[in-house]
Amino acid sequence: MSELLPQELRILVAVAEAGAFSAAATALGVTQSAVSHSVRGSEAKLGAVLFERGRSGASPTPAGERAVGHARRILRSYEVMGAEVRGAAREAGRDALGGVLRIVAFRSAALHLLPPALERLAARHPGIRPEVRVVREIGAGAAGEVAAGRADLGIATLGGAREETPPGLLTGVLAREAYRLVHPAGHPDPRSLPLVDWDENCGSYTRAWWRAQDWIPRATVKAEDDAMVLTMVGRGLGMAIMPELSLRDATEAVEITGLGPQGPVRQVGYVTTAESAATLAVRALIRELRSQKG
Repeated sequence: MSELLPQELRILVAVAEAGAFSAAATALGVTQSAVSHSVRGSEAKLGAVLFERGRSGASPTPAGERAVGHARRILRSYEVMGAEVRGAAREAGRDALGGVLRIVAFRSAALHLLPPALERLAARHPGIRPEVRVVREIGAGAAGEVAAGRADLGIATLGGAREETPPGLLTGVLAREAYRLVHPAGHPDPRSLPLVDWDENCGSYTRAWWRAQDWIPRATVKAEDDAMVLTMVGRGLGMAIMPELSLRDATEAVEITGLGPQGPVRQVGYVTTAESAATLAVRALIRELRSQKG
């Protein structure tokens, strides 16, 4: 099999992101026929159809999704290689790390786990420029963004908390957090209240425990995220079962009660690729994240 050239990789990414050959051609400043020819060549080299063509545009096939993810990661490796080589060529004694570091995280991790680590990272390596995006831990979540090549490192729920981690990713646990019962402060019988929940909250790791608790009602109040859940509980609209990281935003309007030694616990950790894990900036961030464990 012939290797794909950098321009062929760029065209695959452009088509996937633009959703059409013509739009990709405009974005790249080439002709549509050049894009079509390149994609056909890439498909021939890889031995798979990468895009479904239709009147509405072009969308990646499952093989195409995998190819585009690899293409993004390879192109990102070129960028990082340039940044690290330029850094190493600077005069001795100066910090060699620089460039953009792309990070994704779910909301409470972005609020509470990342900032202290990024503060220390900036103090030690001022040339690194973090770009943080908040993603919902639904479906592919943060791990999916890393696998797709759209992020260098993600903060995600790990282990049984989610679907299987996409192949080719490296993970490390940063925190283990227990779930707690949250209810309006001073309520005489919080277990009698309706359950407030949000889509990201309950993964497979809590479902077995959840089903075994006959006192937990079916969620009848849905919120957009954990911050909204806390607000609704504080207003007396229900009770909730939430992980500790989400509860760092809790106010005096709510009370927090433990669920006992058998209560569910989830793991939160970092997700990256083997290529990114070998880069200086990602390694530096992982060190800072690990240094705040506990």
